[in-house]
Amino acid sequence: MQPILTYPPQSKFRAAIESGRWLGRALVLAGFGAACFELGGCMPTQSPAQPETIEMFDGKTLAGWKGDPTYWSVRDGALVGEVTPATLLQHNSFIIWQGDMPADFELTVAYRISKLGNSGINYRSEQVEGSPYALRGYQADLDGRNKHTGSTYEERRRTIIAAQGESVQLPELRDPEALEEYTKGNKYKARKVLGKLGTRAQLHAHIKADDWNEYRIVARGNHLRHFVNGVLMSEVVDDDPVHRRFDGLLGVQVHVGPPMKVEYRNFRLSAL
Repeated sequence: MQPILTYPPQSKFRAAIESGRWLGRALVLAGFGAACFELGGCMPTQSPAQPETIEMFDGKTLAGWKGDPTYWSVRDGALVGEVTPATLLQHNSFIIWQGDMPADFELTVAYRISKLGNSGINYRSEQVEGSPYALRGYQADLDGRNKHTGSTYEERRRTIIAAQGESVQLPELRDPEALEEYTKGNKYKARKVLGKLGTRAQLHAHIKADDWNEYRIVARGNHLRHFVNGVLMSEVVDDDPVHRRFDGLLGVQVHVGPPMKVEYRNFRLSAL
């Protein structure tokens, strides 16, 4: 089955509005063009407005974010998540963006992570009941050893849905209640790999160790793409109507495991 690109209702509504606007503009411009021809020329029209970009982090405070201060702070212009020997985690912990989050978006952010670090950027997520700093949903994965950097994970649901270097389709499950059977081994067994984006060695060559890298997430409808330093690392077309999500929360993570440190800066968010 070929993957089907779909869009949330609000995007269809927006598209219908834009279609109507462009039709109206086309009719106006047709008449305007005829008038310009009669008059011998007109002033050039303005180009369409570009999407507004929001700076999500001021580099000085945690304003607009909510997380456990045991693990999250601001240092040297970066949002820092740190786990020490005295603060080892029992469960993954997120700092969650409190501002508006568009359904379809592009996010770019710079990150740097320690060698044994494990983190991720969750999006289109929901809070886990009873755990104020836990999220369930899509995740742009990253780690210090680059085993999973760029892959697409689903926190607390379908686990690894597109490994590093994979283009994947997620089909509808005939029995949604059997989801747990497909997630054993921390890799979603119902996924269909459509192609490869490169070998691990080829992709790793674009990721800098112990240095700043740029992560870019593009989520449009049911099509999700993760880029690191401009290179496509994984992509997903989610055709599962029961488990996919078209909107939700965004947050960044510190992970259960050994002491670690991750730094984020230059969060830039644009609606699509």
